[in-house]
Amino acid sequence: MTRQLRLFVLGSCLLALMPAPDARAVEMPLRKPGLWEMKLVRTGSPLPEMTMQHCTDETTDKEMSTTFSPMSKEVCSKRDIQQTATGYVSDSVCSVGGASMTSHSDIVGDFNSAYTIKTTAHSDRGVAGIRDTTMTIEAKWLGACKPDQKPGDIVMPGGFKLNIKDAEKLKALVPK
Repeated sequence: MTRQLRLFVLGSCLLALMPAPDARAVEMPLRKPGLWEMKLVRTGSPLPEMTMQHCTDETTDKEMSTTFSPMSKEVCSKRDIQQTATGYVSDSVCSVGGASMTSHSDIVGDFNSAYTIKTTAHSDRGVAGIRDTTMTIEAKWLGACKPDQKPGDIVMPGGFKLNIKDAEKLKALVPK
């Protein structure tokens, strides 16, 4: 998988976690500070399973909300997050690279030790020829960040490292 495709997948995952721009919407809880392992599994897609690690702290999680919220407003005409008895649900309609994508996510977990996001998405044009896909992110807290990591660092498969605070780099990789 190319770096751009990996970053696109990561960016798509992050879009799914962004708070809704509507002030009435529910805010997602912040994750426990430290190192989180995030396993991404897609069905209905030729893309392989991917595991990444994300070092975070309270400031970084809050910054992700404020940094990505404008990006979300630019690409998403609908972003709705509601709290349920078991967690949260998110429904969105976004346009990336000229393709419209409708998604529904169920989010469960405590954000202190683990959480799971199950997303079903439909794209009018598809990515790599795929129009319908199901993606699951299984996240678990591993402990403190490693000594060579700083909050915001994401380590992708193969050791590729990106700091989420460099969000403009991600934004530049999303097709127009």
